[in-house]
Amino acid sequence: MPTAVKISDELIAQARIKSKIFKRSIAGQIEYWAQIGKIVEENPDLPLPFIQDVLLGKEQIRADLGTPYVFDEGK
Repeated sequence: MPTAVKISDELIAQARIKSKIFKRSIAGQIEYWAQIGKIVEENPDLPLPFIQDVLLGKEQIRADLGTPYVFDEGK
């Protein structure tokens, strides 16, 4: 369920620019930043490009555009 929150005009302006580049809504851009920030806080040793690649891979699997990696436990 959506919830209204107050955020700065500056953040909205930055999100507006990024949302146009990445073809997201402004809310979608802010949600993406929040998701990335949460993952970074929970995994401080992982570099941002790695996190972005993992998220991209998950979406590719959901869209049937990739194959999941299966770990071979025997090796």
